[in-house]
Amino acid sequence: MSSKSLSQARVVKAVHGSRKTPSADCVTPLAAWLRANYGYQELIELYGRFISGPGRFDTLMREAIWRAAARQAGDGLRVGTGAAFMHLDRFTIGSHVFIGAQSMLQGRFDGTCVIGDHVWIGPQAYMDARDLVIEEYVGWGPGAKILGSTHTGVPLDVPIIQTDLRIAPVRIEAWADVGTGAVILPGVTVGRGSIIGAGAVVTRDVPPFSIAAGVPAKVIGRRSPGETREATRMPAGLSEAAS
Repeated sequence: MSSKSLSQARVVKAVHGSRKTPSADCVTPLAAWLRANYGYQELIELYGRFISGPGRFDTLMREAIWRAAARQAGDGLRVGTGAAFMHLDRFTIGSHVFIGAQSMLQGRFDGTCVIGDHVWIGPQAYMDARDLVIEEYVGWGPGAKILGSTHTGVPLDVPIIQTDLRIAPVRIEAWADVGTGAVILPGVTVGRGSIIGAGAVVTRDVPPFSIAAGVPAKVIGRRSPGETREATRMPAGLSEAAS
């Protein structure tokens, strides 16, 4: 960023993560009723009626259906239009989580995905969530992706897409912020409070409170102790992508 751009920049309060937005009073009992009266496949079919609607009732129903279909989901879940999932029954979702429009969260029938409290997932995100943990207060930029598996590519005498999958755990630790369009590859841990630059391709672990950017991503800086807060408090400065 140029010095002129820096002089013109302004700092504003973050919105998501700095306040709690509770569910409507009817959502929790509605989700419980749906869980008790609809099978998982029926919930998926019901979700199709409300996946694209921008109105308040559609938004309420998306939340209720996600909370009914997930293994567990907390209060204040917000689900944008067109947000899709596979194997949501393998997901544990915390409270006050935002799922952006047209996001895709792809679980696995025998997998596990845990999303912590106050996580913000931007529009058009893609998450291969077969063995994924995203801890609390993570900001996930629009279009950023997680790849949690790869084909082995062997034997050579069959198409690659027919070879076995190698699933490796991906861990995004608390307070981390992942920039727009970044890609996290299988087996990677992004450390607590780290920042991943826009468009970065992360092929190896990123230490806590680091700044990583590039293709492949490299650590280009460290966040100073003066930027951190006690673990019991909200992180300083989630990115504007999470605002």
